[in-house]
Amino acid sequence: MNAIVISAVLGVVMMFCGVFTDKKSVVRNVAIISLLALVIANVLDIGGYHFFNVNTRGMLSFDIFGLLFNTIAFGSTWIYFLLSGRDMERVGVNLAEYFALIFFVLCGISIVSSFSSLLMLFLGIEIISIPLYILTGSDKRNLKSNEAALKYFLMGSFSTGIMLMGITLLYGVKGSFNIDVIRMGTTNLTPMLAAGLLLLLFAMSFKVSAAPFHFWTPDAYDGSPTVFTAFMATIVKVAYFIAFIRLFEGCFGDVQKQWQLLIAIIAAATLFIGNITAVFQQSVKRMLSYSSIAQAGFMLFALVAMNDIGKEGMIFYAAAYSLATIGIFAVLLKMKDYTFEGFNGLAKRQPVLAVTNTIFLLSLAGIPATAGFWAKFYMLSAAINNGNVMWLVIVGVLCAAISVYYYFRVIQAMYFKEGEAQEIETSAGFRGLLIAIAAIVIILGIFPHWLLDQLHNLFYL
Repeated sequence: MNAIVISAVLGVVMMFCGVFTDKKSVVRNVAIISLLALVIANVLDIGGYHFFNVNTRGMLSFDIFGLLFNTIAFGSTWIYFLLSGRDMERVGVNLAEYFALIFFVLCGISIVSSFSSLLMLFLGIEIISIPLYILTGSDKRNLKSNEAALKYFLMGSFSTGIMLMGITLLYGVKGSFNIDVIRMGTTNLTPMLAAGLLLLLFAMSFKVSAAPFHFWTPDAYDGSPTVFTAFMATIVKVAYFIAFIRLFEGCFGDVQKQWQLLIAIIAAATLFIGNITAVFQQSVKRMLSYSSIAQAGFMLFALVAMNDIGKEGMIFYAAAYSLATIGIFAVLLKMKDYTFEGFNGLAKRQPVLAVTNTIFLLSLAGIPATAGFWAKFYMLSAAINNGNVMWLVIVGVLCAAISVYYYFRVIQAMYFKEGEAQEIETSAGFRGLLIAIAAIVIILGIFPHWLLDQLHNLFYL
């Protein structure tokens, strides 16, 4: 409850911050300090220090899985603010409002990670989605941004309608929105329950950009201001996955065998389409958009497996994927040319940016000694441990091999191709932070068991 209340209050604080000061550096620093306070408050919540004792009437349930994810989401957002906070200033004049909208998104994330009622799931997703529509179209002078926002809004509204219809069907069968009541006595899927399950599956697949509900993703991510694409493609995407897992484990965990194959097929299609389409892109930003679809395919393994390895692996994946992708987008924001050719010769001009970007790309590709390798390893282990979807594991390994090609295209351009010199301005603090994030990615890749042991201990307290 700490995170929900404090993030909402901080969103309001940021709105008023823009009224009382015109200095963008002050607004940015207030946002960074506020988010650090939010991280601390959530950690205290895990430790049993609850600032707000609110009777939620069974609509919210704060367990270690949701609170731990909140910590990773808030921590990743804090790093995102440090790396890319200055780049938000170039989008428009409403800097305080941008930060306020992000805090409201974090409030929605706190709700979807802890919901026990389908009504709270709906409210949480809408609290996340509405600010994102605004952020996507925040570059009002850019027609591409306006088009992306309109597409995202229309498709998002349509998926919300599908979700509400699914919730309605479940309520009609069970007479309750509580996920424990819905699960109670559900040993077989009746036609009405099956219809509700399918509608919720389709709606959540849209939110996580799983195939064949992924078509909005490239246009929305490519048209959105790049600084906000980094946030949408990482923290927001993983938050939807946490909600996805919580929903299906809570409502339909006892009938997993009846829907497992369908989600496995969606995961395989997402992996195949995301990776194959990314191969043919000429823009690094658009390639990363399709890459996020492919990464969603791997994250679906946790839902397919629905076991403790998958849930622990999902937390690890959230950290590894968010850190690497935020780092790559931070480098991309400094580039004037987003094509692969724009990265030609970057290693000679900006060796620190090239080295750190290489580490982030290797992590996304799942190369050993990086956090991304172990993230994929634990997703595959979860599926193997389940025992029913070995064919999906093979598909995952093959698609991971395909992804190496388009990630290495950027590395090849940076180190092995000559290009025209671009003036790239970076501060010592920015480069130092990139090095620190790259170091975390490598440390998690070399010593993953330390973090996973901590997760295991927390899960089984």
